[in-house]
Formats: sequence, structure tokens, C-alpha cells
Amino acid sequence: KGKKGDRGRGEWSRTKVDKRKRNDEYREYKRRKISDIDNPKANPFSKEEIEAESRRPKRKVAVMIGYAGTGYKGMQLNGDEETIERDLFQAFIKAGAISKANADDPRKSSLARCARTDKGVHAAGNVISLKLIIEEDDIVDKINEALPAQIRVWGIQRTNNSYNCYQYCDSRWYEYLMPSYCLLPPHPQSFLGKKLVEINKEYGAEEETSARLADVKNFWEEVDEKEIKPILARLDPETRAAVLESLHSEQAAAEAETDETNKADNEEAAEPAAAQQETAKEDGDYTVQPKRRELGPVDFALRDIKAAYIGAKRAYRVSPERIQRLQEALNKYEGTNNFHNYTVQKSHGDPSSKRHIRSFVVNPKPIIIGDTEWLSLKVHGQSFMMHQIRKMVGLVTLMVRCGTSLDRITESYGPKKMAIPKMPGLGLLLERPVFENYNKRAKETLGREDIDFDKYNEKLEAFKQEQIYSRIFGVEEKENSFHSFFTQIDQFRSNHFLWLTAGGM
Repeated sequence: KGKKGDRGRGEWSRTKVDKRKRNDEYREYKRRKISDIDNPKANPFSKEEIEAESRRPKRKVAVMIGYAGTGYKGMQLNGDEETIERDLFQAFIKAGAISKANADDPRKSSLARCARTDKGVHAAGNVISLKLIIEEDDIVDKINEALPAQIRVWGIQRTNNSYNCYQYCDSRWYEYLMPSYCLLPPHPQSFLGKKLVEINKEYGAEEETSARLADVKNFWEEVDEKEIKPILARLDPETRAAVLESLHSEQAAAEAETDETNKADNEEAAEPAAAQQETAKEDGDYTVQPKRRELGPVDFALRDIKAAYIGAKRAYRVSPERIQRLQEALNKYEGTNNFHNYTVQKSHGDPSSKRHIRSFVVNPKPIIIGDTEWLSLKVHGQSFMMHQIRKMVGLVTLMVRCGTSLDRITESYGPKKMAIPKMPGLGLLLERPVFENYNKRAKETLGREDIDFDKYNEKLEAFKQEQIYSRIFGVEEKENSFHSFFTQIDQFRSNHFLWLTAGGM
């Protein structure tokens, strides 16, 4: 017999866990998860208006769309938030493609999306599926008239009634745009630049690394000689000494910490700044702001030097050898691999960490916009995890600029954890989804046209130039997002990124 007061397993379980409450909470969670909108709004039309409208048949369709995500909080409907689907749904109602009776709840139209893009992310091609009234021949024009210029409907295609664009999508194409100066090596006086020299020398990999960086060997020496020395020569000895002490060290690190874009793009380096903000909140410092420090000669000199470095980077033109090196690195991604290091909250043993990449190609012909040269990278894969593409681009870019062995990519698929920074979200856009299996079935058995963006190529390319590329190029020109990102990486005083050296992981 057990001691007095001991309880059996059943009694212990009943007293420790309220199973009914737990099950009710789980059912509520599932109910909310299934719904895209927790609290549908009241119908904007009166009962009389709804009854006066004639009933017309709805058809299940695939709507091919494109949009510039600037100013929107993502693709998916989320209450009254400014999202792409919110504006699309309102345009469908105005154009008469959705009846007044169904205007209060998108679920009545079986709305689904192929790819759910995040805040600010663009899409040249995406697909939503739902039931629409498409009797009128000019319905696409009417919908576009009700939409802002940065959202376009390319076409509407009839499908079978069971069609769901998310479930039927076989693969997706994404494009990533970045300035070619991203492939320049770290400045020799930066923290990462010094560590590369130090550790590569320790492992006897100096010649091997130098050979990979031969085409940019003297870049920083020439910039310092032609652009930076004249600025320093104008300064008095005391100011010059202070500038040299701050250059490539505290000043650069402070600049990175206060840059809002980089806080979002590199969690590791942004943590100290975020922690300081949280501490201030806990201390009740909500209203008192620190007095703005007046700029002095050192600040102005550092500002001029930063502008000179940015100008030199923008004037850089990438060599065919570096593009080839980048392509060789991208080739390592092809096939099925374990990408647990390229996302968040995934372990090496998680089966969902394995993803299949069909191709990853850099366009060998860069384009010049303004005074900056840009590279276009396109990846084709079945599906992608959170941050995966940005981290994939981040890894190969860092490896090319540091002359790192390409074996590091293979090692990243292994069980060891690897700190891979994600590139700025600015350059990412969804090119188009692919429906190979559905299109084959549509032609052979369903008697429907296939879902193909190629028929809209001319309009789609014009839209990309006017609405997407112009925004990407404009933001970079104004905010120097990529320059700030790599400055932060190069000055991050930790061993997080020393796997770029010959010392490895």
C-alpha cells in the first residue's frame, strides 16, 4: 500500500490538468486558425440593396495578380489592416465580381492565396483562387480601375470547382536584386577584414584566399589613396587622430546599431540596441529624450568619409570572374538539402527542414541604374521557409566577398549551428508560382486553359520596371540599405561570422 495521502495516476491527472478546458481551448485555437478573419465586419450594404441585386452565378477562378508591396502590411487579409487582399476584395465588390450579399466575408467566396508575402515584399506574379462573377467580358478592366496602380490583375482563369491555388502550386520562382558592390571584400581595417587576414595566415590559407580575391586585390587601397587621404589631409592633427581612431570601429558599429533597417535584417547585431530600448522602457523613460549632441569636426569628417566610401562602392563594376564565383556557390544549393540553418526554429532532425531547389542562377549581365550596378539572382524551388532565400543569398555573398571555400555551404547542411545573416528584404520579390501538374490536368481532362503568366509577359515586365524595380532602386539610393548591412557585418565584434575564415565552423 502507498503512504497516506498518495494518489493514483488517474486522480493525479484529474487534479493537475483540466482536460475539458484544455480541449475547449484547443478547439477554439483550431477554429481561429482555420479562419482568415476572426471577426467578419458587418455587410457594408443595406438589406434593401442586397435584395434589389439580381442573383448571378459564381465561378471558381484563378486570379493572376502582381503588386508592389510598399506601404502594405503583407498579402493576407487581416481585419482593417492595409493588405493586398483587402484592396483586391474591395475592388472585386466595386466591379461587381462579388455580390453585395457576400461583401461582408471573403470566406463566402472561398478566398485562398498561392503565396503569402510579408510586409513590403513585392510580387510580379501571384495567384489567388476564389468564386467570382465573371459574366462580363471587361471584368478585368473594371477590377483594375478600382485598384491603385501598384496592384494589377493580369487575368482571370476558370478552374474546376475543387481548385485551391495553394494546394495545387508545384513550385515558385523568386528574384533577388542586389548592388554588385555587395561582392566587394571587407575593408582591411574592419574587424572582419583583420580577422580574415589573421586566421587565414594561421591556417596557411593566405595564397588560396588571395587567389579568389585577385580581381579586387587593390580596391580598398586605391579608394583610401584617392578618396580618403585628401579628406584626412584637410584636417588638423588632433581631428585627424580622432577620426582615424573612430574609423572602422566604434563609429561604424554605432552607425549600424542605430540604423532601423539593419535592426530588422540582423537580429544578432541589433540585440544590444533593442536591449537598451527595453531597459529604458522598464525604467519608465518614456517622455524624456536625450538631448541631441551638436556635431563637431570629427562628425563632419566621418560623414564625408562615409559618403566617399559609398560613392566608391557605387562606382564599382563587378568582374566576370566574381560573377562566375557567385554562380559556382549558388550551384551548391541545387537538389534536396537540409536548410535548418537558413530559417528560424528548425532543427537538423526536423524533416520539414529539407527543401528542394531546382535552380539558382545569377544573370551574367548586370544592369546599371543611376550610378549603381545591380545583379539579379533567380531561384526556383518547390517551397521556401521563413527567411530562407535571404539567408541563402546572404551566405553565398559573404563567402564570395571573403574568398571562403565553397565547402562551407555543404557544411551548413550538417547538424552544426551556423550564424547566417539574412540579406535586406528590400531586394526580394516573388517572380511567379508554377502549376505544372494542374496545367497538364487542365488541358487533358478538365477542358480548361492552363494558368500561365507568359501570356502577360509584356505587361508584367513593364509593371516590374515601373512599380517594383523603381521602388527597390529608389530606396537603396536614399537609404544605402546594403552598405549599412555589410558595414554592420564587418564591424560585428564577435565570432559569429568567423566561419568565413579558413578556421571554419
